[in-house]
Order: sequence, then structure tokens, then C-alpha cells
Amino acid sequence: MTSHFMAFRATMSRLMIVYAVGELLRQWRKRRGLSQLDLAIAADVSARHVSLVETGRSTPSADMILRLADQLHVPLRDRNQLLLAAGFAPRYAQRPLDDVALSGALDAVRRVLQAHEPYPALVFDRRWNIVLTNRAVDPFFAYAAPELLRPPVNLVRLGLHPRGLAPLVVNLADVRAVFRSRISRQLAAAPDAELAALYEELLNPLPEEPPAERVDADVVIPMILRIGGRELRLFSTITTFGTPMDISIEEIAVESYYPADQQSAAYFTR
Repeated sequence: MTSHFMAFRATMSRLMIVYAVGELLRQWRKRRGLSQLDLAIAADVSARHVSLVETGRSTPSADMILRLADQLHVPLRDRNQLLLAAGFAPRYAQRPLDDVALSGALDAVRRVLQAHEPYPALVFDRRWNIVLTNRAVDPFFAYAAPELLRPPVNLVRLGLHPRGLAPLVVNLADVRAVFRSRISRQLAAAPDAELAALYEELLNPLPEEPPAERVDADVVIPMILRIGGRELRLFSTITTFGTPMDISIEEIAVESYYPADQQSAAYFTR
């Protein structure tokens, strides 16, 4: 009786684990707006197999989990969770950014930041905490209250807080709308409690908030700063690593700011 009970318990435990990973995969599929057939075609498997995995009636291998996760664009951090839910070891490491194994990647990032001078550029993580900056960013920190500059310095809070850079931003409603759009997409792609709390703190629409303006002549929405009696118009680009295998590297991005007109360029190059 005991051996039969132990076998039954082990079977039930395995089924519960498989259902857990199947449910997680189903949630990611729904989040991406795909049908089981859509996912099956993308992953080159049968729709029946996707259904069996999601309902826990088929035990997916680690490779199959990663194959489906790749088509669902699941972040590396969450791929590890899928593997753990199925009883497999995590596949992706998460090292501190100062780890020697990441030194080559970080050196490349530092070179990118330095090469972008005299224009500002910085690196932030998945929760918009600033990781690295170039020297052109430093003068802007002088306008922020000291409590906003205590690590970790959050880019969204620094930019939108009344004691941060918000008083310098002429088109604050535009900038707030850009942050709101970017973080909304980020949360839709991969929910995160801390990021959601940041959104609630700084990005929920305010009753008195004026509507964002759109200037037809602009190709992109600039950030307009008024500093020392002159206006600086800047736009930005974001760069990420194309094929990361470490969670910390996948979750950082380089934001590089460019002058949107000759007057703004002259401010930085003088």
C-alpha cells in the first residue's frame, strides 16, 4: 500500500508541476494575443501538442519550454521561472553588473557612452534605475534635490518629480505621455509589481494635467528643457543587447540623447 501511495503521490506531484508550467505558458500566450494555432505554427509544433502542454496532459522538455518561450518573447528572467515550474534547473544566469564575466559587455557600454559625448547618454535597468552615465549627464543632476540622487537613482522619478528635472521641462505633458506609453508597453509585455508601483506614483493621469501637444513638423517628440534662459530640444534613442544570455545584460538599455536643432547642438559643443 505504501509503495502504491508513494507512486500515486509522485505522479500527482508531477502532474501539478506540469500544470503549473502549462498554465504559465498559457498566460504568456494570452498576453501576446496568440491562439494555440498561432503559437504552434510559430514554434513548428502541432496545435494539439500546445494544448496538451497547457492543460498538463503532456510533459514538456526543457528545450520545448524554451522553444515556446522564444516564440512568445518571454524575458530570460521569466524563462527561468518556466523551467523551475517544470522541475528543470534555470538556464540563464543573473550576475551583478560588476561581475568579471560581464566586464567585456560593460566595457562596450562604457565606450558607447563615452563616444556619445558631448551629448548625454545613460544606462538604465528594467525598473528605470540609472546604472551608468557619461559626463554630459552630470550637469543636469545639479538641478535635482539630493534625496532624488540617492542610489538607486530612478530616471522616471528624476525626470518627472517636482523636485527633480520636471521644473526644467517645457513640454512636461509630452514627456509624461512618452514615459506612460513606454512603461505601459513594458508592463503589458512582462508584468512587474515595482514597475507598476512606479507607474501609479508618477504616471497616472492627473485631473489638472494638460493634454500632450503634438507638433506636426517634428519627426519625433522632443524633450524641451529651459536652462539658463535658453531652450534645449532633445530626442533620444534606446539601444539594447541583441542576443543576451545573462539576465542582467538583457535588462539594461542605453538611452542616448541628441540635439534636435543647431542651437541645442551648440549648447553641448561649445
